[in-house]
Amino acid sequence: MANSVQHAISSDMGTASALGPFYAEIIIPLALPKNYTWLLPAHLVAMAQPGCRVEVALKNKKYAGVIKRIHQDKPEAFAPKEILNLLDTVPVIYKEQLQLWEWVANYYLCSEGEVMAAALPAHFKLSSETVLVFNEEYGSDFSDLGHDEYLVAEALLIKKELKLTEVQQVLDAVHVYPITKKLIEKKVCFVWEALKETYSPKKENYVLLNPEFEDEEKLSKLLNEDKKLQRSEKQMELLLSYLHLQKTTGEVTKSALLKKSGASDAQLKGLVQKNILILEKRNIGRVAYLPKNIQIDFELSNSQQDCFLQVNRSFTEKQVCLLHGITSSGKTNIYIKLIEQYIRSGKQVLYLLPEIALTSQIIRRLQKHFGGYIGIYHSKFSQNERLEIWNKIRSGELKILLGARSSLFLPFENLGLVIVDEEHDASYKQQEPAPRYHARDAAVYYASLFNAKVLLGSATPSIESYYNASTGKYVLVELNERFGNVRMPNIEIIDTKKIINKEKNKIILSPDLQQAIELSLSKNKQVILFQNRRGYSPYQVCQVCGWVPQCRNCDVSLTFHKLSNKLQCHYCGSTYPPVNNCAACGNHQFVQRNFGTERIEEYLEESFPQARVARMDIDSVRGKSAHDNLIQLFEQQRISILVGTQMVVKGLDFENVELVGILDADSILSFADFRVNERAFQLMEQVSGRAGRKDGEGRVLIQVANTKHPVLAFVQAHDYKNFYRYEIEGRQRFFYPPYSRIIMIRFRHKLKDVVENAAAVFAMNLHRDFGKYLVGPAEPIVNRVRNQYLMEILLKLPKDAHTIQLAKLSIHQQTVILQNDKKFRSVVIIPDVDAV
Repeated sequence: MANSVQHAISSDMGTASALGPFYAEIIIPLALPKNYTWLLPAHLVAMAQPGCRVEVALKNKKYAGVIKRIHQDKPEAFAPKEILNLLDTVPVIYKEQLQLWEWVANYYLCSEGEVMAAALPAHFKLSSETVLVFNEEYGSDFSDLGHDEYLVAEALLIKKELKLTEVQQVLDAVHVYPITKKLIEKKVCFVWEALKETYSPKKENYVLLNPEFEDEEKLSKLLNEDKKLQRSEKQMELLLSYLHLQKTTGEVTKSALLKKSGASDAQLKGLVQKNILILEKRNIGRVAYLPKNIQIDFELSNSQQDCFLQVNRSFTEKQVCLLHGITSSGKTNIYIKLIEQYIRSGKQVLYLLPEIALTSQIIRRLQKHFGGYIGIYHSKFSQNERLEIWNKIRSGELKILLGARSSLFLPFENLGLVIVDEEHDASYKQQEPAPRYHARDAAVYYASLFNAKVLLGSATPSIESYYNASTGKYVLVELNERFGNVRMPNIEIIDTKKIINKEKNKIILSPDLQQAIELSLSKNKQVILFQNRRGYSPYQVCQVCGWVPQCRNCDVSLTFHKLSNKLQCHYCGSTYPPVNNCAACGNHQFVQRNFGTERIEEYLEESFPQARVARMDIDSVRGKSAHDNLIQLFEQQRISILVGTQMVVKGLDFENVELVGILDADSILSFADFRVNERAFQLMEQVSGRAGRKDGEGRVLIQVANTKHPVLAFVQAHDYKNFYRYEIEGRQRFFYPPYSRIIMIRFRHKLKDVVENAAAVFAMNLHRDFGKYLVGPAEPIVNRVRNQYLMEILLKLPKDAHTIQLAKLSIHQQTVILQNDKKFRSVVIIPDVDAV
């Protein structure tokens, strides 16, 4: 990538020193209000480029930063320090990534350093390793030092510097910090931070035949006439196994050969010492890829083909197309045809999914059609694996990338298409930590940098996206029939108020749902049951006084997890032993209220002992491949009933599912949030879409007490358009998105009065310019998490770029002003743009 600096160096102006000093604006992974500037040494000017990493020091700590811009404008307020080292000779990221980082930082009110920390694999950021450097001015008189201090000081005198790991070896101890602290305080040494590369390529031992024996005559002579080899039966077997593997697989690894032959390391070593076989260590990729191949073995239906043509036409008019296709309409087939079209033209494709959970089923479909052209990227991969995928995308080796929201930051070389599947899903919004970006919206901006196209797909589009399509900002394409003209599932509402329960608790299965499960199982059909609460019991109540066990760090009740026999806080993760005695009255009788997925699983095993029951929630699918294994078992019909949280809702395709049960719709319909109706409709419509996907015999039973809720009628009729009309009217009346832009400002502090006063002062200062758009300050429903009290302010701003920019500037200024006040210095202020 040629740049202006390199051009200037090669011009007639002579050397870099003749041109005057060059400076570099560098992004380091810290939340700095603005990027710092360093001096670019003359010997690095010709090689340094935007996107390259450099080693820099700030307050005696070293960082790996990324060059954003090279210029000759000397900072007036300070004397820049020199860059210590150039870590890359070619950029690790392209200019489009730098532009994306800047846009995300500006739009979502965070720093570019925070974006960098989220975007780069950990190995690119390097690690800072503490080094003790001997202070020459101290001299060699160590008489006033203790025994351990003396040993370290003597080692420092000889070696001049020691890493902490070396100090541990000197003292033969793990905990060396007290000793090093005393040495630093006595000025025997001082601390320096050294950067080290933490990525190491994965290596594998390969076994090769000595080239001498590639001649068939010599090999035959070796096998038939070599007396030493014939005397060693095991070595002969090992050699024959090698020759067989080489013929069938091509290249032979040491591990595969030893496994195939049953031989030992010593026997292989014997053949190496005889110069028959050769061992060669090679770098290999951590992620295995299939052979590169494009094989599309299906034809689109007439309605899918029309839809495909409409999407292509829409891309000639607008950058973004919203594909509204009902559940099981075959949107993925359209995606596959579009991917084929783009990669055949030499472009790369980013396929975004809201959660890792969805990738396992989709990746098998895509690998079938695109083989080794496709890669996956998400948080379950190790840092080494992520770095390898990063490099394959940057080089253009991978043409299709399937991933969750973080894959948006990958360095695409030639991006042509971004597919955002299940675009309505709230998981696309990052919550903690910063940057709190929305991957769908950021993808639209990122694609524009490449002049690439964006396809948003959903059976239940977000209100904002459908509004953008309705007003002409996006093109709307609709697919209103299920693949194979299969009928939509029949939805029945079960009124739980009419069901008498002796314990006056919520029922798990109504008689109607119980009978429906029995009928489905008798037909060898599968069942999905949805409950949006994990654990065994969301809370337990003292029968005498009504006391509820609560988390000591958060203002929430504790959930009982029977499998681990612990009470757990789902906000901070703290666990407690089960409570047997009431802390208020001493009574030992408790009633468990409501039910989570663990309790449902137990109840199902008791009620349907012949059925194979499995649970899919965050507790049951930990680990890299646990979710994929569970999905495959359900696909293979080795599980009869699957109970789960939102994981079972999102885009999964099981053709043998006949019945879906929503066990507690009231909990979905009763959140205090302006998006509650939208979320409830999406959840219920999506989970109902898992039923009857092949033969149209699907049934959905919804257990609910509030049967008059308006959303239920829209869900029963599968009527998204009328739901949209109903919901958009309320949004307009109360000035919520898509008619406004919202910015939520959250305040956190360990003292309640401090956080309340901070929020009140902040709101008062904003009131002057934005009073009519301001809501709050107010406590959220859960007003203490991790021992931090919370307050919130909501800004509902008109969709006017000037007003929004002024509001963001004002939030930034008020944050600085508030944190310069000694009383509020430790208050954490978190702006969340387009909060979900």
